[in-house]
Parts: sequence; C-alpha cells; structure tokens
Amino acid sequence: MKNLLIKELKLSSHILSYLFLAFSFMAFIPGYPILISAFFICFGIFQTFQNGRETNDVLYTVLLPVEKRDVVKARCAFVCFIQVCAFVLTSVFTALRMLLLGSAAPYADNPMVNANPVFLGWVLLVFALFNVLFVQGFYKTAYKFGRPFIAFIVVSLLTVAAAEALHHIPGLTFLNTSEKLPVQFALLGAACVIYAILTFLSCGKAQRDFERLDL
Repeated sequence: MKNLLIKELKLSSHILSYLFLAFSFMAFIPGYPILISAFFICFGIFQTFQNGRETNDVLYTVLLPVEKRDVVKARCAFVCFIQVCAFVLTSVFTALRMLLLGSAAPYADNPMVNANPVFLGWVLLVFALFNVLFVQGFYKTAYKFGRPFIAFIVVSLLTVAAAEALHHIPGLTFLNTSEKLPVQFALLGAACVIYAILTFLSCGKAQRDFERLDL
C-alpha cells in the first residue's frame, strides 16, 4: 500500500492536480463566488484520473503483485491528500482574510460568500460530493468518467448556488459574517464529519466495485 501511494504521488498524478491547489488563494477574492475554488481543485484531481485512463495506468497497476482493493485505496488516499492540502491552504488564507482584512470595505460589503468557517464547511461538502459522485462512479467501470464527472459538475454548482443563496435568507445572514463564530465552527465540525463518513463509504464502495470488474 505504501509503495502504491508513492506511485500515485510521484508517477500517476498529473501536474495539474498539484498546480490547481493555487485556487485556494481565491479565498481572498471579493465579489466572486469563491466556493468555486473547491470545484477547480477537484477538476485538478480529475486530470489525474483522465491521464491515468489515457496511459492505461489502471491496467498496468493491477498487473503488479498487489491486491485490487489496494489499487483503489491508494488512489483514494491520493485524492484525500490533495483535498486535505487544499483545505489547509484555504483555512490559512481564510484566517488571514478574517484577521487582517475582515473590516475592509470589499469584504465587509461583499454580497457573495465570505471566507469564514462556514465557507470552509462548504468546501468540505464539495470535496465529499466529488468523492461520492466521481471517484465512486469512476470505479464502476475504471474507464468511463464522463457521466460521473458531469453529475459532479451539476451537483457541485447547485451546491455553490445554495451557499450563495442561504445567507440572504432572514435569520441566516450570520453565515456570511464573522458573527456567531461558535455556531459557525459547529457547522464546520459537522461538515468535517460528513466529509469523513461519505469519503470512507464511497472509497469502500469503489473498492468493492473494482474487485468485481474483469479488466
């Protein structure tokens, strides 16, 4: 498993999976739907899956003396590694924005989602959707990725729209401010639990589906 993960990080991964981590910096952009940064980060991970299909990486890997389950487990570990790196970077940029620029006019009067703990929770939910809809969907065939990625695009954009709309509802305006931070951190904690559970279940389902495939 360790060697397979090293292979994923050094050989199988596409450079865009790492470069697209820079989209975490979008947390600083005012007047823009910054949650779309989570989509772009997932799109970077998608490049690794696409590159792997074109180079027959899946077939090559299963021909190695390894268990089929571990092939999927290593790829899921790579996906989680990129997502965790992105989340850490986004969290740092969010903290800097809140502490240093929270009272600046472009952020104080921002009608779009602001970078705060609730925003970080939304980021984790988009990542969880990617793992459920795309990663799990890909390993039903280990080849076709169009339909699962389109499903992720649609649902993730609807999630971005929901995030942009909710804080305009009376009583929920705190979702876009620095108010009620204990509640915001509680929502972030709930998002962490949801991400962990959905990712664990989707990776387990992907492993079982892949084992049944006759490549």
